[in-house]
Order: sequence, then C-alpha cells, then structure tokens
Amino acid sequence: MATPAIDLSAALVLAAPPLADWLVVLPVALMIGFGAVLMMVRKSVRLHGGIAIAGLALLVILDAGLLWRVWSHGPVTMVMGRWLPPFGIAFTADLFGAVMALAAAIVALAGGIFALRDIDASGRRYGFYPFLMLLVAGVTGAFLTGDIFNLYVWFEVLLISSFGLLILGSEPEQIDGALKYAILNLIGTTLFLIAVGYLYAVLGTLNMADIARKAAGLRGTAPLTTLTALFILAFAMKAAAFPVNFWLPASYHTPRVVVSALFGGLLTKIGIYSLIRVTIMLFPVEREELSLVVAISAALTMLVGALGALAQNDIRRLMGYVVIAGIGNMMAGVAIGTPAAVSGAIFYALHSVVTMTALYLVAGEAGRLGGTWALSGLGGLYRRAPWFSGAAFLLFLAASGLPPLSGLWPKVALLKASLDIGAWWLAAAILVSAFLITLALARVFLLAFWRPQPDPVPEAAAPADWRIALPLGCLTALVVLFGLLPEPLLDLAQTAAEGLGEPAAYIHSVFPGGTAR
Repeated sequence: MATPAIDLSAALVLAAPPLADWLVVLPVALMIGFGAVLMMVRKSVRLHGGIAIAGLALLVILDAGLLWRVWSHGPVTMVMGRWLPPFGIAFTADLFGAVMALAAAIVALAGGIFALRDIDASGRRYGFYPFLMLLVAGVTGAFLTGDIFNLYVWFEVLLISSFGLLILGSEPEQIDGALKYAILNLIGTTLFLIAVGYLYAVLGTLNMADIARKAAGLRGTAPLTTLTALFILAFAMKAAAFPVNFWLPASYHTPRVVVSALFGGLLTKIGIYSLIRVTIMLFPVEREELSLVVAISAALTMLVGALGALAQNDIRRLMGYVVIAGIGNMMAGVAIGTPAAVSGAIFYALHSVVTMTALYLVAGEAGRLGGTWALSGLGGLYRRAPWFSGAAFLLFLAASGLPPLSGLWPKVALLKASLDIGAWWLAAAILVSAFLITLALARVFLLAFWRPQPDPVPEAAAPADWRIALPLGCLTALVVLFGLLPEPLLDLAQTAAEGLGEPAAYIHSVFPGGTAR
C-alpha cells in the first residue's frame, strides 16, 4: 500500500539556508565547542590560554561577519530542528544583537589575553578558561536568541559560569561577594521566569517576533502593563539599577581583576539589552505607560552611582559605582523611548562595554604597580608607568563623557532627547552625574597617578609586558577611535534603534510568508 504524500512545508523549513546565515548560530556553538576542548585537556593547563585565545579570536571574526551580513541583508533567522516558528526555537540576529555580540567578543578576547598574566596556574587548573568560554557562550546566546524563554536559558548559562569565575581562588572576600551576587541575581532570574510563564499564559507564544505581532491585538484585554512591569523589575535587578543596585559594588571588587573587568563590561549590559529589546520592540505602549517610573529609577541610578564613586577609597569598588552610573544613562534612553534616545542608549552600551572593561584593567594594573587597592596608599604611578598613566587618563575622560572620546556622543544624544520631550530634570540628572563622575575619576588620577609616591615606597612590581599592554592599549584605542570618528557607530546605533521601534524586518525574517503556522 502506497504511503500518502505528506506536505512537510506546513511544519518544516525545507529549503537549505544560505551558508552565510549559519553565522547566527556558529558563535554560540564555537564557544561551547572550545569549552569542551578545554575540559578534554584539563590536565594540560599550560595549553588553556593559547586554545582559549584562538577560540576568542575566531569568535571576533565570526561576529564581525555576522554584523556585516545583517548590515547588508537585514535580520537573519535560523530555527532549530527545521521546525517553522513559532514552534521551532529561533536564533534571530538584527543590528542591535549583532553589534552587541561583536563588542562582547572583542572585550572577551582582551580579557583572555590579560588573563595570561592575571590568572596563575591554580586558577587555570580550577577552570578559568572553560568558565570563560561558557560565560561568552551565554552572553552571545542572549544577544542572538529570538525566543524569550531561551533568553532566560542563556541568562542561566552565564550565571552558572559567573559563579565559578567569581569564587576562583576561594578567598573569604570572594565567597562573601559571591553570596550577595548569587542571591540578588537568582531573585531577578526567578522574576524573569515568572514573567515568561505569565506571558506564555496570556499570548501562547515565546517567539519574540510572534509576541510583537500578537501583543498589538491584545492591548486593552490582556494585562500587558503588568507583564512589562515584571520584565522591567527583573532586568533592572540584572542591570543593577536603583533601588536594586547594592549587590554590584558588594561583589564586583572581590574576584580576580580580569573577572571584574569582564563582569563590569558585559553582565550588566545583558540586563540593559534585554530591557531595550522587551520594552522597545515587544511592549512599546506599555513602556510609555511606565516611562515615568523608569525615568525616576534612571535618574536615581545615575546619582547613586556617581555619589558612591566619590565616596570610595578602594579603586575597584569605585569602578563598580561608575558602572552603576552608566546603567542610569542607558535607562534614561529607555524611559524616553524616542529613536534618538534609544540610539543614544545603544551607543552608550557599546561605549560602556569597552570602557568599563578597560577601566577595571586599569584598576588592576594600578593595584599591581602600587601594591594596594586603596587610593590613600597609591601614588607616583605617572612617574613609574607613563604609557599606562596616559591610557588611564584617556579612559577617565571617556567614562566622564568629556571630549573628544567615546563617552561624549551618547550623553549628548541622551541630553538632547531629554530636552526634546521637556524632561529637564532628567537632563539635569545626566549632567550632574557626569560632573560627579568627572570629580571621582579626577580624584583617582590626582591621588594614584599624579601625586608623589607614598613613604615608604612600595616594592617595585614587575614591568608590564604585552599581556597587559596589548589588551589595554587596544581597548583604549577603540575608545579614542569611537570618539574621534563617531559617525559610523552613530549611524549603526540609529539604524538599530529604528529597527527596534519598527520591527517589520525582524518579524519578516522570522515569518517570511507573513503568517505564523
């Protein structure tokens, strides 16, 4: 008896995807694969650094190729198991996700090189580089997933790896910091999962493109504002926004320097990325209803971060408060919600990924050269390491939002967007925060770099070699380049913001036929 023909086109993707479209999933697969290789050679720790750096360099190339593909052809989607969305789990890369993935890969590569000097044999034996691969896989997956439940999954992946990196060394201070970090992040993750379950109960889908389409038809009949408020609270905890920001300065100063740098540059940006993606693309009307609450939180986050930075003596804790102040600036862009404001927030996120990673590396090198993390005990670094002091000065200017470096342009965009809607108080908060951060970082430079060496003079540290100079120099060069030639990045951020506000191209990438099956 002949088997009747079955029309698989109703359920499966039958056409082979273009070879270039594989770039949307290869970065995650690459990091998981390299993590597995490192575990296979776990007894040969001398090989870990070279293997990991080769993998991270390849990741930068793949992410650059993905960004070029998206910039040239629009959003790219691949669905697991060939099942048609919304039933198949989708990876979807638009400009926002692709450029954030590339920025993450660049700072991860810089961190991997710096770790050759910062992580000793014991740290490698206990899994620094495999944890790093898993962390980058989680970060990249979060930027490239097109499914909101799998955004939660990638949060879990990066959290697991971050716990391992945070306690590497098992010192009492690290355990204390890890406990605070774990409790608050697990609460945030639980809120996120509750919101995802609530969303599925209301909309019956987890695919982001499908959510964007279905939400428009359910406004007025479904509790979408409540859903959006849950997501905002969960992501605000992840991003360390006021009033749930206290865990960050209590934990980010405790691990190894390179771990603090990667956390400061990457992890809070996952919360901001998710906040922008969900509120701007999926629930823009509900974001508008909650905009005042988000704006107040943004202003208080900026001011608490700036005042906290002024009050610190430990240079590592001070950098944690600089991270928090930056989160407030990005949240201001979300609160305003106009394309100009969102593009400013995206530009600021890219600037912060690079600048904050570099600033933590500066803090680590200052502590190594001076023999202490305390500003009261540091001094004379300019005389001992002039090139390093010059790089630190440029990075301090960038973090303060002063010309001609990368921090200037997103702050100008956010200020203009605030004034355009009449939110003068939010513009004032941005300016006051920038002024206080300038004072805090000027204090660091004057005390740690410019004033004479303390008496007694600390024992001379080994001079910096290429493992410190290369990553710090490259990140500083990027900050200078973004400041002097901002037009390409401004154009990219503006196009990414427009794609979030008008997600037709994103939706068409997931549903080329225009309907969900």
